[in-house]
Amino acid sequence: MTPGKTELRPYQQEAVNATLEHFRKSDSSALLVLPTGAGKSLIIAELGRLARHSILVLAHVQELVAQNAEKYAALGLTPGIFSAGLSRRENEQQVTFASIQSVSANLELFEQRYSLIIIDECHRISDQEDSQYQQLISQLKKLNPGLKVLGLTATPYRLGYGWIYRYHYRGFVRATETRIFERCIYELPISTLINQGFLTPPRVIDAAVEHYDFSALTASASGSYPESALNELLDQCPRVTEAICREILQFAEQRQGVMIFAASVKHAREIQGYLPPEDTALLIGSTDADQRSQAINAFKEREIKFLVNVAVLTTGFDAPHVDLIAILRPTASVSLYQQIAGRGLRLSEGKRECLIIDYANNGIDLYHPEVGSAKPAPDTEPVQVFCPECGHANIFWGRTSPDGQVTEHFGRRCQGLIETDPPVACNYRFRFKSCPHCNAENDIAARDCTQCHQALIDPDDLLKKTLSLKDRFVMRCQAVTFEIHSDKVKLTYHDEDGETLSESFNLSFQRQREAFNTLFIRRLNQQIPPIRDSRSFRALGPVRLPHPDFVIAAKDGKFWRVKERLFDYSGRYRKANELS
Repeated sequence: MTPGKTELRPYQQEAVNATLEHFRKSDSSALLVLPTGAGKSLIIAELGRLARHSILVLAHVQELVAQNAEKYAALGLTPGIFSAGLSRRENEQQVTFASIQSVSANLELFEQRYSLIIIDECHRISDQEDSQYQQLISQLKKLNPGLKVLGLTATPYRLGYGWIYRYHYRGFVRATETRIFERCIYELPISTLINQGFLTPPRVIDAAVEHYDFSALTASASGSYPESALNELLDQCPRVTEAICREILQFAEQRQGVMIFAASVKHAREIQGYLPPEDTALLIGSTDADQRSQAINAFKEREIKFLVNVAVLTTGFDAPHVDLIAILRPTASVSLYQQIAGRGLRLSEGKRECLIIDYANNGIDLYHPEVGSAKPAPDTEPVQVFCPECGHANIFWGRTSPDGQVTEHFGRRCQGLIETDPPVACNYRFRFKSCPHCNAENDIAARDCTQCHQALIDPDDLLKKTLSLKDRFVMRCQAVTFEIHSDKVKLTYHDEDGETLSESFNLSFQRQREAFNTLFIRRLNQQIPPIRDSRSFRALGPVRLPHPDFVIAAKDGKFWRVKERLFDYSGRYRKANELS
């Protein structure tokens, strides 16, 4: 290796180049997305080596601070380290590696002009103005308005928040609202690194004997569960824990290092009791710093085989020989699941695979977690849906037929990015709420129209009002069928008890044709242009029209006339075939 320069892997050099290219032409915040084990520390070190001005590298745990500083020092350079946990308070060097907690407690010492802040594990940044990261960034931008901010993460999203950036360099939109980072400038999927031999292949298997059922518990916005509720549930199944530990011991006979992720402190101690004491260490949040370091060093040196922990070794921990990950805790957070699995994917001599066993039945796909929202149903999968307006290939949760055709998807809006200056998000909506005042299409959760700013009708208020009227009928619709007669399309709505309502659209009349296209053709999962007449509708062949969740009809003499159709309903009223 050339003195003062590290030999980067091709993708690491690509990430460095993407960073340099972006910041040469823009001050907007940028994001690098690389899987756990991809060597983000080497990328940070190379950026530090190339820097001409002062740089601040931040992390949230002392292990990451030390790890990043070590890679920089390996280049023959002197890092500054500012971390109470590492007993260092140095910030005079050109590149300072620091913990955010230590910097926040000493803001008065960080009043120099930094040109760049690099934040490792940046998905942890809060967008609240009074958060530690935001306060620091705000202070440093006052000293240097051109301050550049770069984030690195393996998981660019948070449960309950969504994607942490707005625009992707491949030309699509992740969020229309303000986000912590403006652009993702480089991304590498985990499958690519595995195929190229830079990560250990994971072998994810189902629990062979027992697993926990945490389905009765409700996760918080962050994807975690109350410890008291976890302990109450786990107290009911001590035999399950014992059986799981017996199986882990069997698998461990052919393994080098085993990490076990427990649901609570009480659960972790129970697990520890079923493992060989001379070969096991337990780490929890209250573990003494010296004891923690001793246990981690013993594990890394392979003096012990089992490391049981409760939410303390999901980031900033590097033990490449780990080849068995046992997940005994529930999580609704895709990010956390990826971080846990990533502990076992680093390369190590003699290691051919990493066995990952999910005893909590979390059901998260390690290879395809990046749709950006929780699965709407267990049988959904990532599907590709092209936008009929801009042609962008969207990835949404959806369902497919046996021959691979998309039969249903849950996407709301096209994620395509129209590259203008500044870039503009494609405005096509697959699901929408029409404004009764100006007919503009809005997100299905919108309360006010984005065009005329009038209040949109709340579906719950509409249903409540309608149900109180004697001359109105509300149908819980579970299906819609149709017949074509000359230029008319007759629709029949069916409820769960066999009742029906009907209405017709004359496709030879422009307004009725436009209404039919807006209500039904636009909502089809296939990318179908608006129909022009009954002939073009017949030409579609067999088609299943989307049905509204509720149909509201008014009494007209002896008959009922359809007045409203509520699609994509989410509220307090029961839909067809749902349990009350």
